[in-house]
Amino acid sequence: MSNIDTMSVNAIRVLSADGVQKANSGHPGLPLGAAAMAYELWAKHMKHNPANPKWANRDRFILSGGHGSMLLYSLLHLFGYGLTIEDLSLFRQENSLTPGHPEYGHTVGVEATTGPLGAGMAMAVGMAMAEAHMSAIFNKEGYPVVDHYTFVLGGDGCMMEGITSEAMSLAGTLGLGKLIVLYDSNQITIEGDTDIAFKEDVKKRFEAYGFQTLVVEDGNNLEEIGKAIEEAKADLTRPSMITIKTKIGYGSPKEGLASSHGEPLGEDNIKAMKKNLNWPSEEPFYVPEEVYENCKAIAEENAKTEDAWNKLFEDYSKAYPEMKELWDKYHDENTAKDLIDNEDFWAYDDKPDATRNLSGQIINRIKNYLPNFIGGSADLAPSTKTLMKDAGDFSKDNYAGRNLHFGVRELAMAGIGNGIALHGGLRPYVSTFFVFSDYVKPMARLTSLMGLPVTYVLTHDSIGVGEDGPTHEPIEQLAMLRAMPNFTVFRPADATECIAAWYYAITSTKTPTALVLTRQNLPQLEGSSKDALKGAYIISDSKKEVPDAIVIATGSEVQLGINAQEELAKEGIDIRVVSMPSMDIFEEQSDEYKESVLPKSVRARVAVEAGADFGWGKYVGLDGTTITMKSFGASAPAGILFKKFGFTTENVVKAVKSVCSK
Repeated sequence: MSNIDTMSVNAIRVLSADGVQKANSGHPGLPLGAAAMAYELWAKHMKHNPANPKWANRDRFILSGGHGSMLLYSLLHLFGYGLTIEDLSLFRQENSLTPGHPEYGHTVGVEATTGPLGAGMAMAVGMAMAEAHMSAIFNKEGYPVVDHYTFVLGGDGCMMEGITSEAMSLAGTLGLGKLIVLYDSNQITIEGDTDIAFKEDVKKRFEAYGFQTLVVEDGNNLEEIGKAIEEAKADLTRPSMITIKTKIGYGSPKEGLASSHGEPLGEDNIKAMKKNLNWPSEEPFYVPEEVYENCKAIAEENAKTEDAWNKLFEDYSKAYPEMKELWDKYHDENTAKDLIDNEDFWAYDDKPDATRNLSGQIINRIKNYLPNFIGGSADLAPSTKTLMKDAGDFSKDNYAGRNLHFGVRELAMAGIGNGIALHGGLRPYVSTFFVFSDYVKPMARLTSLMGLPVTYVLTHDSIGVGEDGPTHEPIEQLAMLRAMPNFTVFRPADATECIAAWYYAITSTKTPTALVLTRQNLPQLEGSSKDALKGAYIISDSKKEVPDAIVIATGSEVQLGINAQEELAKEGIDIRVVSMPSMDIFEEQSDEYKESVLPKSVRARVAVEAGADFGWGKYVGLDGTTITMKSFGASAPAGILFKKFGFTTENVVKAVKSVCSK
């Protein structure tokens, strides 16, 4: 190891320890132990350009152990991504660019929001899948315009989380040769030595997945780390996992101790660490000028790498103008907006059908309009109707395929979907049964945090699942997803609303969308319209200027409201029926529009939805009521269950009369 390399590695350690100490909060252990591997990767093996952090052909780096964020911030500072010493000194402070865990879109150079351990592992698999697909689509002989690696760094905690097993099993199956996992193996977690809960041979586990596995015994040996990285890069038939044995809290008096994981080292220990590392100053955040010069020189060389790629892409564009046009279409997030007035896109057969079937038809329309539309399900495509016809299956033998097969891996599927979206150029969707959104939720939450327009196709939306029983009948899941900020839930009632839901999803740029769809057939409703894009609208109005009551319903229950309207009219009760496919979108509308749909003067209101009543209070008020689920479901044919739990025209009529009599 050269002297300048040693100083650069130690600069990462010092900055990380000082940042945590200044904040009096954070995790110094990982940065101190992993500094050498991170520096070796960023300085000598990773293709990146700080002058253009969004360069399309850059290698991706994800810190899956997001608690070690000061490692990443120190790298971004030293290599010139715009983080200043002041930014590092404001670690974990309000409005700083250095939050406690890395946040995508907040700090330049952060490729993914990581925090929940293992999430970064799944997102890395998604990025590698995106790279493989894009390279299969765009590369021509002599023009490797898509050619980059995905590196992910995680520790023992990431390896324990189930999502890592799910994601890496799929990565091995797919032979993602440009995915490289750096395993920071220090055998320490918060509670102490990993032996108390984790004694498996991780290397053998990854071998079983189909990975090339390499081991670096000394996590401070840059030469050995570099050799392993190059060996990993050379094997393009298998993903690679490099076990790098490190000491948590390296160089400090807390080296090897669990106490170095999640708390500041303390001023005295930092002084001792700097002395042990032969650091030239005890001044906090001090970095020798030669370290900056070293990192600057590396960055300048990386800029030349991008310059060469830019020239390659320019020549490629001239040689293949049709591919340049396709490239631009892949990277234009506004392409789908033209579909708003496309009659073919909005067409449907006027016959009863399940919204999952209608969604499947729409997916097969979208694939023709959006060449970068890609997705699949957790082994449920025949049931969720998410297979794109004649689009090919993404596999080790065909990375150009657009149908993704995630296997029975809902959690990893959602994380991988995030990674595909983060990579850029592709618009992914993922799918499972709605009840299994419980498995999806942690990664969907990250989708929302990162503002990624991933579409979640969630079918079998209610007790209409029927015979499969309460384990498969979602009750509280609508409320769960609706409670999430920056996440749009859309439960359509018929074909028009289903098309509107998909239009919303594929034109969204900063918000994920969940399409919650039925198994059972629903009629096409006469009053449904593109107004569904406003979240709620009057699907069948009263004849009076001020209705006697309002029934608000979603999905399969909208028809009950319309049927009740007809029955109540026979008794002189004139009601308005409002379809509310998306509470989230409705809340974004103007006060004037919301008042026009749900006037405050009409306090007699009934909400009808085959799910929990949580969240409906603000729409029905103190004088209204709900026809919703108060328990889990049961195992019986759907028609019997809807009657059993009160989802009938008669019950809606009864509820309306009740609120009108108050």
